[in-house]
Amino acid sequence: MDWNSSLIKNLEWSDKIINLAGKQKVADEIAAKVKDGDILGVGSGSTSYLALIAIANRIREEKLNVKAIPTSLEISMFCSKLGVPLTTLYENKPDWLFDGADEVDPNNSLIKGRGGAMFKEKLLIASSEVSYIIVDDSKMVPKLCTNFPIPVEVFPQALLYVERELRALGADSLALRPAKGKDGPVITENGNIILDCMFDEVGHSLERDIKSITGVIESGLFIGYNLHILMASNT
Repeated sequence: MDWNSSLIKNLEWSDKIINLAGKQKVADEIAAKVKDGDILGVGSGSTSYLALIAIANRIREEKLNVKAIPTSLEISMFCSKLGVPLTTLYENKPDWLFDGADEVDPNNSLIKGRGGAMFKEKLLIASSEVSYIIVDDSKMVPKLCTNFPIPVEVFPQALLYVERELRALGADSLALRPAKGKDGPVITENGNIILDCMFDEVGHSLERDIKSITGVIESGLFIGYNLHILMASNT
């Protein structure tokens, strides 16, 4: 029985999509990779959203049997709106994944997590055989922490302990991420909070070192993963 609700049917992308033509081209490239029977990890961000629309069109027109494992509640809702069947990591392993990034360095290391979904994003990237990361020129940096901090998801009662340990690792700036549309800090989908941390140097062991701090759930630092970078041209 249908809920007879318009909430999901009328759901729209919340922000203006910058560089729409370039992102649409890459979204179509992602959609063209989909094969019947694929299990897809579906990341967050506007290009992932555009790719999801293109994939939904192929599912509908070609009667493809494709299922998605979304990285966030938002993307899960868009899958429902677009008619893309959902599955979970309990049932299926993703064949491949597409997602965005906030920064990419020359070694294809990433900072992700402006949307606060880095735990599920990292879990899906680690679970997928192939991961496509969609960015434009503005996301390419000579070193990480050039434009964006590293987000760290923290169990709330561990906040001050984690702050101390992050400073010991060399964080020279830390900020509790505030929410928009609610009072207080951002609350992640796991019920935790986010510290945004700037480092002058991001060494190869920093991801592991941050994760080893008691109270840290995950960070938005991605070093040493098998990633394929797809560029959405600004021209």
